Amino acid sequence: MTTADAHIPVLKREALAALQIRDGGAYLDATLGRGGHARAIADAMGPSGRLVALDRDPQAIAEGEKNFADDARVQIVHGEFSRMAELLREFTDLTQVDGVLMDLGVSSPQLDQAERGFSFMRDGELDMRMDPSAGESAADWLARVEESDLVKVLFELGEEKFARRIAKAIVLTREQTAINSTLQLAAIIEQSIPRKDKHKHPATRTFQAIRLHINQELSQISDALPQAVELLNAGGRLAVISFHSLEDRIVKRFMRRLASPNLPPKNIPVNDDAYLTPLKLVGRAIKPTSDEIAANPRARSSVLRVAERTEVAYAR
Repeated sequence: MTTADAHIPVLKREALAALQIRDGGAYLDATLGRGGHARAIADAMGPSGRLVALDRDPQAIAEGEKNFADDARVQIVHGEFSRMAELLREFTDLTQVDGVLMDLGVSSPQLDQAERGFSFMRDGELDMRMDPSAGESAADWLARVEESDLVKVLFELGEEKFARRIAKAIVLTREQTAINSTLQLAAIIEQSIPRKDKHKHPATRTFQAIRLHINQELSQISDALPQAVELLNAGGRLAVISFHSLEDRIVKRFMRRLASPNLPPKNIPVNDDAYLTPLKLVGRAIKPTSDEIAANPRARSSVLRVAERTEVAYAR
């Protein structure tokens, strides 16, 4: 059994249906991860289909290259999905695709491997980079960040109401000793919070905020969405799975904006063309069933949004 076989991709059936995979189509999985969605797309697209799968994590790329080594239809490309248009131009002969899938956030193996530093449940090096070969680790950032900037990150990206207390505790601790491990940071957070949430670990919001900042995840989403629309053929589908409100808000607002006609005031006459938009929304937000949540608890906060590309020109 391969890693991809053992993995349970979130909302797989719904995402596959949303993309309307057809024989001979060309598709982009912008977030390969363990390859569960990519495998489902490849199985559905027929012998002449094409799939390009991106990921910024070298481990995901290595696993993908192994799992799809014998499938010439699938091309694995290392890179951030915020550079998807550039990466397709550089590494493939595709200029347009019939579907784009984005499965946002941290992947299961990143959470499960203590040495990656994403989880407060396992002791490991405080890294949190999705691409460990690039950028600044969480430990290095925490060693230098100004207290006021740390408060801002924790409050805005983690929606942490005790952001000031936690930031102060981190700054006081680092004056005495380096903060290098996940459990060390989790203990600092837990000790600085006066009231605990019964249903959530005290470090949840802080770890989320630091991870989002280190990987610039929200700006990556904002940069990727317009490129996805530009890459889609008319009738092609954009399917995005998000896992918390900050991600989903960006996706929802983007899709709604491109699916809403830019009409003048009511007293000004318009022709029918004014009602045409680059995207049209497909259904409502889709959430996992109770059966899926029972089988895969990490699916519980997931939301799938879908939009279809029209023939209307799109200019950013």
